Amino acid sequence: MVSIAERALDRNSGSLSHWQKEPDEITVHLNKRRSIALGKLDSARLSWIHAKISLIAGLVFFTDAYDVFAITIIVSMLGYVSGDENGDLSSWQSTGLKVAAPVGGLVGQVLLGWLADILGRKRMYGVELVIMVTTTFGQALAGPGYVVNTIDVLILWRFIMGIGCGAAYSLTAIIVSESAPIRTRGRLMTAVFASQGWGQLAAGLVGMIVVVAYGDAIRDGSAEAVDCTWRLLAGLGCIPGLIAYCVRYTIPETPRFTMDIERNITRASRDITNILSGRRDTAARYEGEEQVVAAPRASLADFTTHFSKWNNLKVLIGTAYSRFALEIPFYSLTLNSSAILTYSNFGKINGNSPNDVYESLFRICCGSLVLTAAGFIPGFWASFFFIDSWGRKSVQLMGFAVLAILFLTMAFAYVPLNSTGLGQYIFICLYCLANFFYNFGPNTTTFIIPGEVFPTRYRSTAYGISAACGKIGAIVAQLALGQPFLSNVKDTQIILEVLSFVMLTGILSTLLIPETKQKTLEDLSNERQESYIIGAVERGVPQWR
Repeated sequence: MVSIAERALDRNSGSLSHWQKEPDEITVHLNKRRSIALGKLDSARLSWIHAKISLIAGLVFFTDAYDVFAITIIVSMLGYVSGDENGDLSSWQSTGLKVAAPVGGLVGQVLLGWLADILGRKRMYGVELVIMVTTTFGQALAGPGYVVNTIDVLILWRFIMGIGCGAAYSLTAIIVSESAPIRTRGRLMTAVFASQGWGQLAAGLVGMIVVVAYGDAIRDGSAEAVDCTWRLLAGLGCIPGLIAYCVRYTIPETPRFTMDIERNITRASRDITNILSGRRDTAARYEGEEQVVAAPRASLADFTTHFSKWNNLKVLIGTAYSRFALEIPFYSLTLNSSAILTYSNFGKINGNSPNDVYESLFRICCGSLVLTAAGFIPGFWASFFFIDSWGRKSVQLMGFAVLAILFLTMAFAYVPLNSTGLGQYIFICLYCLANFFYNFGPNTTTFIIPGEVFPTRYRSTAYGISAACGKIGAIVAQLALGQPFLSNVKDTQIILEVLSFVMLTGILSTLLIPETKQKTLEDLSNERQESYIIGAVERGVPQWR
């Protein structure tokens, strides 16, 4: 292969005088092309292609949330099939089912996040959807064997499912952030994240429908009917994932991946033009027009160099710890919502007669719907309206502060509130208010910010590290706090006080994070953009135009 330097030497009869000037001209020209192309993407008007990307990403996130949070209802159903005489699983069976997906999510966010920075966002999006669909369907068919029981098989399926769900969390944010205009990036990402609330709502709604559908059989004492309810609730989660897998082919690879990781400036510029015009073109048609450039490449040495600078490292620490701090109370309370409802006399009722089983399952499903509709969904949409005006950092600081106050209030008022019927209603209202400020606060912002603050070549990897730290928090929440939660008054008060303190530490980690509203992803990367490209690479095509 003939290099540009050799071609320049030939054109000038062995003189390097022309080559000494040309690299600067090439580099300036290529950096301008990159800047102009990304500028068009950042300043674009909201269009159908942005809506389509957000809708598909939202469908994936809907599937993710349905699969992960349906377990709180499934555990209650399984208690009447595989549990003790009171209809309860053992504490370790319940914890294993709830913690399996977060453990898998930790693996998926780190491993598939890293692969997405190598192989592409779109390609890994397909991989995680295959994992999610396959494992969700597999859960519905789980059965016992000679050496394992149904619970063991389910835990394994949910661990593998968590790998796909963990990757979906990271990639959904990145695909939207790398394609969205600056003015509406926060709202588009929030709208996609709001699908988490709709997924949780759908899980409660489907649970209620299948319980009602099998109501007569459950009241007749049919264990097979209860067995069918949890299998249908789990298995139906594969349908939106299957739809998302089919339609994902209609969205392009993100132009920033093509521009900065594949380093193909011509194809990326064309993709941006196609996105803005709504056209779709095949790469093969333009293979002869590729312009590959020399730019920073991902490597362990480069990663170490980039994050050894405090300005970059503190952002990674801030995003990682903020997610860790959030997920401790989030998973402590969300995956134990059925226990909270039961303790406050809104969930499972005492008694194990067939009619009691039906009534308990129906109330747990209805309670899940109420908690989601009263807290989660309004919180998402409050974030939607304020995220681009208040800013991510302000919303996150406010959310952590309010949650710290709410948990402290719930701790000190726990005994008087749960000693009367009215007090129990107030306690549930405080719980719903906490759910509201999860989402009008750090649950939303810790989804958005890591998708904005890292360089493109490490965006998915660093996002995966941040999100994986959150999953560590979720695991800690279930193993250390999940079992004693609500077991007795003193333990519950101590846990709520601990959660309040954790929220205060989240305020400190938020201070390490920059405000990202109305800023380009390139400006937020802490890298010089005017000299990002250092030259052109020969690939059998013209290098200078």
